Amino acid sequence: MADNNRKIALVTGASSGIGAATAQRLVTAGYKVYGTSRQGGQAGKRPFEMLPLDVTRDDSVEAVINDVIRLEGRIDLLVNNAGFSVAPAGAEESSIDQAHSIFDTNFFGIVRMTTAVVPHMRAKGGGRIVNIGSVLGFLPMPYMALYAATKHAIEGYSESLDHELRARGIRVTVIEPAFTKTLIDANAMQPDLAKEEYRDVRAAIAKWVSQAVEAGDEPSTVAEMVLKAATAVRPKARYTVGAAARRLRLLRRFAPANMVDAGIRRDMRLDA
Repeated sequence: MADNNRKIALVTGASSGIGAATAQRLVTAGYKVYGTSRQGGQAGKRPFEMLPLDVTRDDSVEAVINDVIRLEGRIDLLVNNAGFSVAPAGAEESSIDQAHSIFDTNFFGIVRMTTAVVPHMRAKGGGRIVNIGSVLGFLPMPYMALYAATKHAIEGYSESLDHELRARGIRVTVIEPAFTKTLIDANAMQPDLAKEEYRDVRAAIAKWVSQAVEAGDEPSTVAEMVLKAATAVRPKARYTVGAAARRLRLLRRFAPANMVDAGIRRDMRLDA
């Protein structure tokens, strides 16, 4: 039987990293949490239930939303975290099929989940949707063009959606982490049209990214910001996570564009 005193949260991509940390933090904050992954999860292994979900399939999305509504009667918070990256590479090293693949998960997965959950939130008179974006959604990184493009799309979609839904009691927020200590770089999809001309720079940028991830923020830091966005009386459109992300946001907002451009190229040794 549903507990009407506990808020219900659904977190996609909750098997590891930011998703797992977020689901755990929401549990400790008093939420009843359902996490998802493609494989689901074994009962009793986590303090929250895991459900199977493929965000690239309409029927899978509808099934998981309907399951939670059947069990709990509502969804108060949706955290869209599921996603993947393409390993650092030139933009021309990914086929159109690969571009479709990353957009289908990272962006259209959010669209599918949102489209399925909003009618239920609207019927209950409110809800929160928190989308996990990235600093690459406002400050693109060379050799990460497709991933950055999906994160830019999330920014635009989320802000537009928040304008549409706030009068109905639903707020939409983007969380913008910088590099975070997860397995996203280790599990990144390799470019499917690799070219010899990019071999050296691919290796150099991959090493740079690996070092940045190793020195990055803990997933728990992102989870704490998700909770803040989910519970704020007046949530912001976006929350940057960690000192590095906040510094980059300020640079993007106030520094001259040519200075930001030069800084990126210097830090990544693109002109070496």
